[in-house]
Amino acid sequence: MSQYVSRLSERLTGSTPPRLRFPGGHRRPRRVAMLSVHTSPLHQPGTGDAGGMNVYIVELAKRLAEINVEVEIFTRATTGALPPTVELAPGVLVRHVDAGPYEGLKKEELPAQLCAFTHGVMQAWAGHRPGHYDLVHSHYWLSGHVGWLAAERWGVPLVHAMHTMAKVKNAALAEGDTPEPAARVIGETQIVRAADRLIANTDEEADELVRHYAAEPGSVAVVHPGVNLDRFRPGDGRAAARRRLGLPQDALVPLFAGRIQPLKAPDVLLRAVAVLLDRRPELRGNLVVPVVGGPSGSGLAKPEGLQKLAARLGIADVVRFRPPVGQDQLADWFRAASTLVMPSYNESFGLVAIEAQAAGTPVIAASVGGLPVAVRDGVSGFLVEGHDPAAYARVLERFADDGQLTDRMGRAAARHAQAFGWGTAASATADVYTAAMQERRGRVRSHHG
Repeated sequence: MSQYVSRLSERLTGSTPPRLRFPGGHRRPRRVAMLSVHTSPLHQPGTGDAGGMNVYIVELAKRLAEINVEVEIFTRATTGALPPTVELAPGVLVRHVDAGPYEGLKKEELPAQLCAFTHGVMQAWAGHRPGHYDLVHSHYWLSGHVGWLAAERWGVPLVHAMHTMAKVKNAALAEGDTPEPAARVIGETQIVRAADRLIANTDEEADELVRHYAAEPGSVAVVHPGVNLDRFRPGDGRAAARRRLGLPQDALVPLFAGRIQPLKAPDVLLRAVAVLLDRRPELRGNLVVPVVGGPSGSGLAKPEGLQKLAARLGIADVVRFRPPVGQDQLADWFRAASTLVMPSYNESFGLVAIEAQAAGTPVIAASVGGLPVAVRDGVSGFLVEGHDPAAYARVLERFADDGQLTDRMGRAAARHAQAFGWGTAASATADVYTAAMQERRGRVRSHHG
């Protein structure tokens, strides 16, 4: 099976154009039950627990539907006003499941609602003819538990994507951040054992699944997430985007975009800006630092923490806090920026980095998780070892001193991002589905034989 994984990654890099074929019946699933318990594909990324995973699920589902794999996404209802089903796109249905109170339920409280959520999934299934779903694809460990039960009950394969892993997060905690609970570690270990296939974003994540969770190497497939290349593109350029957003044309604009929580380390950018201005006070009049996003996770405990830090560092005059924005306006923020700064402590992939590059903007990122895959160091941006603000300040200084660096690297960044279209990701994911179905059919035949 490891041969299959290497062939799959060859497909992703474009070196083997033909479609993967599987011996015997290689039918793709007609309909997939996709599970996203704690975050709705209809929520705006950058708010609450909504982030890259929301974008991943929405885009993947749409592209799967375009290649004739219908997707039904089950998610927890967070308001009574939502209809039970919403058509997100042709061939993509979102099903709202009642599980626990609509408002104010934190992610940490969701494990207690998994039983109710599973009941809702089973009720929807009971209304269909047998064989309605060919496969279950669960996202994040909470969904994995429901997927495990549903796949067993329906006699179909379970494909699971971790997105993040407790053991990996706990090994790289930001100072003052809360470690992931033991219950999650146990839950993830059970799902790894139960899943027919695990989808990892990068080779590193695949290795972590094997190393930390004893995953069967042959059951792990690497599929890079994609980016919506129609939405995230250079468009009419940096100058026009700055005019629309009211940013000065010739300013140095290092942007932070994402959920405001210790894991994402927006404080490292603010501290780096303070170091830069300490060394180069003349840059103050020509520097704008937008922070676009809302508090999330352990950041909710101190939602004003970042504003207070900016004031304490004496840089409140150059930092602009903006609430989360929709995807189209986010693309404009990327276009307007001199560079996107991602000093995260952990990223399973770092979708935002690819989105910014697709919009023609270089990225300064921590060399963690999937970011070394997302960013080509020295070509489409810079990777920084560790989280020392002075190291980020040094890279920012390069952009301040070389007025052409943003445009030069931005062009390379846009080219680099072209390899990450969602169509490629959906096709590779469908091949993982096909392999899982094929293997299960083989097991059933040998069992009956």
